[in-house]
Amino acid sequence: MSEAMRTAPTKPNRGYGRWTPLWFLAPAVLTLFLIGIYPTLFALVTSFRRYNITRPREGFPFVGFENYIGVLTDSTFWSSLFLTAKFYVTVLPIQVVLGLIIALLLHKPGMGFLKSLARVTLVVPLATTYAVVGLIGRLIFNRDFGVANQFLGFAGFGPVDWLSTPGGAFAAIVIMDVWQWTPFCALLFLAGLSMVPGEIEEAARLETSSKLALLRHVQLPYLLPGLTAIMILRSADVLKLFDMVFVMTRGGPGSATDLISIYIQRVGFRIFDLGTASAQAILLLIITIIISRLYIRLLYREV
Repeated sequence: MSEAMRTAPTKPNRGYGRWTPLWFLAPAVLTLFLIGIYPTLFALVTSFRRYNITRPREGFPFVGFENYIGVLTDSTFWSSLFLTAKFYVTVLPIQVVLGLIIALLLHKPGMGFLKSLARVTLVVPLATTYAVVGLIGRLIFNRDFGVANQFLGFAGFGPVDWLSTPGGAFAAIVIMDVWQWTPFCALLFLAGLSMVPGEIEEAARLETSSKLALLRHVQLPYLLPGLTAIMILRSADVLKLFDMVFVMTRGGPGSATDLISIYIQRVGFRIFDLGTASAQAILLLIITIIISRLYIRLLYREV
C-alpha cells in the first residue's frame, strides 16, 4: 500500500503554472529596472546631448563627446575629484584600524552579554540615514552650543568655529563619516574572524604569544575578503556621498568640502546643465568599476 502511494503520480497544483516563477520575480525586476537600470541608461543618453532644462526651446541636440571633453578639461571637476580622493584616503585607514581593533576585542572569549550588547550598538550608526547624520553633525560642531566645543572647553581650549573654517569643516565631515562607517568595518572583520577554525587559532595561540603574529599569519587571510568588500563599498559610497555633507556644510566654506557629488549636484540642479552632469556621473561610474576591479585583483584571496 505504501509502495503504491509512493509511485502514484501527484496531482498538479492548479495555482502553479509555467509562468508562476516569473510572476514572483517580476516585481523585483521591475523595481530594479525603474530605480537602477533606467536612470543609468537615461544618464548615458543624456551625456551625449546638450540638455539644459532652462532652455527647452533650443531642444536637446546630440553633441557626441562634447560634454565628456568639457568635463575632462574642467579644472573644478578635477579639484572636486582630488578633494574626494583626499577625503577617502583620510577616512578609510581610520575606519579600517578602528574597526579591526573593535572586531578583535569582540572576538575575545568571555563577556558574552557585553559583546552581544556591543554588536547591537554597532548597528545604530549604520541604521542612521545620511541626512540625519548631517543634522547630528551640525549640532555637535555648532560653535555656540555644540558638544565638540564643550569638550574642548573642559580641556581648557577656546571654542572652534568648526563649520565656518576650511580645515574645521573638512575635519567635521571626516569625524561624522568615521562615526557612521567604523561599525560597518568592525562587523565585517568580526564576520571574518568568526570563520577562523577554532582549533587552528588555539594551536597558534599555544605556539606564539605575539598577537601581531597571530593576526598576520592566521587571521589575516580570513580578513582579506572583508577588507576587499570594505574598500569597494566605501569607494562607491564616498564617490556618491552627498546628503551628509550637503546638510552639514553645503560644500563650503568656499570649496573646502565640495566633494564630487556636491559639484555634480550643483551643475545639474543649479546650473541645470544635465548633459554635463550626466557625463560627470558616467565618468564616476567608470572610475568606480575600475577601482573595484583593481581591489579584487590585488587584495582578494580565496582562503
